[in-house]
Amino acid sequence: MADHRPCTARNETPLERADRNFGELLQELRVTQTGVQILFAFLLSLAFTQRFEDLDTVQRATYVTTLLLAVLAAALFTAPAALHRSLFQKGAKPRIVQVSSRLATIGMGVLVFAFTGSVMLVVDVTTGRAGGVAAGAATLCVCLGLWGLLPRLVRRAGLADERDTAVRTPAVTIRGTEPHREPSVRYRTPLPVRERG
Repeated sequence: MADHRPCTARNETPLERADRNFGELLQELRVTQTGVQILFAFLLSLAFTQRFEDLDTVQRATYVTTLLLAVLAAALFTAPAALHRSLFQKGAKPRIVQVSSRLATIGMGVLVFAFTGSVMLVVDVTTGRAGGVAAGAATLCVCLGLWGLLPRLVRRAGLADERDTAVRTPAVTIRGTEPHREPSVRYRTPLPVRERG
């Protein structure tokens, strides 16, 4: 019965929350998978161009490494669908969401390096080694900034706003109970159920 008791600010059960979270995760994966597929197709086609024969050892190593990183990213981003299919109707939705979220996070990390390698390779071939390294480093910094640093800054700003709101929000008194201030969604824990007697 505990799985049917509302547990969040949205008044949803743990299973409803898992369903919603999995749906949101799949929407995110659709966006990233498109980018990975385009990158992977681009990298595969490079090997069949005439200019590929002119690549030096470093460029070939960069190409192979980037291609393998793109394959790994694609595998990580499609793994949640395979996991869901394997465990469908086995009562494991919350666990599927948790593992799928971790796979997607690792996939994003791998994708950063695949983007970096592909930009470094293309710029290296077109302008030279120094330009390639600089472009790769810039790509790495942009991805780390947007995908790593920005979410932390937004979260920190949100927590600061919650603290400010909590300080300004007066406590609500419900007849027969102690004053109660609504906790943030992030730190909300189920309240104990009082028996009436």
